[in-house]
Amino acid sequence: MPVHAQAQEPQTDLDARYSSPDATAMPWAEAVLRLEKAEIFWLSTVRPDGRPHVTPLMSVWMDGALHFATGARERKGLNLGTNPHVVLTTGANAYGEGCDLVVEGEAVRVTDEKRLAELAAAWEAKYGPSWHFEVRDGAFSTATTTAAPPPTEETADAGRALVFAVSPRTAFGFSRDQGFGQTRWRFAH
Repeated sequence: MPVHAQAQEPQTDLDARYSSPDATAMPWAEAVLRLEKAEIFWLSTVRPDGRPHVTPLMSVWMDGALHFATGARERKGLNLGTNPHVVLTTGANAYGEGCDLVVEGEAVRVTDEKRLAELAAAWEAKYGPSWHFEVRDGAFSTATTTAAPPPTEETADAGRALVFAVSPRTAFGFSRDQGFGQTRWRFAH
């Protein structure tokens, strides 16, 4: 199955231990809408020595997966070279409102240029023309992206961003809008 194709609806469970008495499980379709709209995500990777690394970034939801980009020599890019298991989180930072989402999965590199072109168009549609990417040699070229920091001569891959897809294996929703609710979605892989 391609990394971007979600085979079926996930198993959805409300964890009553962490939910208000009248809470109901959030439908996966609602979580997807929130993932599509969210602008900032926190990516957690694992350093080669086992220590965690967390960084904010932008992400695009498309065809059943979250997609993000990074330079190969950035800390997160180096971490993915040794351990592809990641967690992406997004949500609200106010107590008593909103919903936090946590997506666990494996970051798989996207190199198909047609797919990358679709993702580049989605990035620009979501984040605006400052985030216009060209596709070259199985990656995003950041040469035309005015919002990204300029490349430096120290990096061998200056101006190049690798793109990764994360199809959820397990996801969690922590709602705080009207009481509290913790939903878990498990995907068959």
